[in-house]
Amino acid sequence: MTAAGTRSFVLFHRVAGKGYLETLGRWDENAQGGTLTVRDAIVRADKIAKDLKNGRREDPRPERTRRLEDGDQPKDQTVGAMLDDFVERHVKRAAGLRTADTVERTIDRLIKPRIGKLPLTELRRSHIRKMLDDIEDENGPVMADRVLAYVRKALNWQAVHDDDFQSPIIRGMARTKPKDRQRSRILADDEIRDLWAALDKGTEPACYARYVKSLLLCATRRNESADMRSSEIDGNLWIIPGARYKNKKDHVIPLTEQALELISEKPAGIKANGYFIFSTTDGEKPFSGFSKAKRALDKAIAEIRAKDERPPLPAWTLHDLRRTARSLMSRAGVPSDHAERAIGHVMGGVRGVYDRHAYLDEKRAAFEALAALVDRILTPADNVTQMRSA
Repeated sequence: MTAAGTRSFVLFHRVAGKGYLETLGRWDENAQGGTLTVRDAIVRADKIAKDLKNGRREDPRPERTRRLEDGDQPKDQTVGAMLDDFVERHVKRAAGLRTADTVERTIDRLIKPRIGKLPLTELRRSHIRKMLDDIEDENGPVMADRVLAYVRKALNWQAVHDDDFQSPIIRGMARTKPKDRQRSRILADDEIRDLWAALDKGTEPACYARYVKSLLLCATRRNESADMRSSEIDGNLWIIPGARYKNKKDHVIPLTEQALELISEKPAGIKANGYFIFSTTDGEKPFSGFSKAKRALDKAIAEIRAKDERPPLPAWTLHDLRRTARSLMSRAGVPSDHAERAIGHVMGGVRGVYDRHAYLDEKRAAFEALAALVDRILTPADNVTQMRSA
């Protein structure tokens, strides 16, 4: 309805990703007259909508409008090309994220195969919702939310560089709530024994058993152990460079005998230093097949518990091993400050600023206490009572 009271029928649709109102004609009951009844307008709108859907209609915008709105915008840019640009220019260069490789692998594995071939201007909310549905079904809601975070960041980055682009992501598309993502799971003693038994049965790939055990004995995060290089080992010290550590500071882990045994195996054919310790490619690349190997491990644990007529193991993640290690340190009598430094947490406040002691001996004692307790858990003795628990 115009300011003068004239009523017209219009059809809303999108052109190159932008909303467009196309006038169909005036209503025949206007005081000034018109040509369209309500039925005529519905029939005309239906025909245009079908033509648009089937690609039988040209861009209805005037030439000058198309030139002003489109400018030099590439008509064939795909979502995949935009994601590649985002990873190269932002994730690796501008932000310099330590998780750049993880972000890139997730984009290549879960996002690009689903929406990568779509023209960027045709990306819709429904495409993203369908992608998240599929990922949630196959990999769980937490992974779906992680993918959503990557896509949201990439589309917002694109919007900064493109005057006409608007991200189709809105609030409410996440599959979980922040409080639901906070985990407190630690493995009980019998669960640790089941885990070790399943790993000792023989898992694929061959390095996976040693890798999983290292997560508990070194209290590390998943990628910190997966990306371990031989050049980071100095005697019985593992020095994780700040470039790939969460707090961006070098983290030194004194390696116990149990931990050294896990990393002593050298890939065949490797002569130079600097190879990846846990690798399926003779040290050239780090281990990365987490999901497949974890499913096989869960299956092996389930078989062990079923044989003993015990209930299935409650859901757990590799990161739960780090939380378990920290809890076991407290159980073994390690002072809280020493345990926190052992797992790489930064001490806050004035202490964090002025206390520059390396705490190397204290960290070594913490990891030795952890390893000793794990040994006792794996081979319990009925006639032994821990004095601390007593």
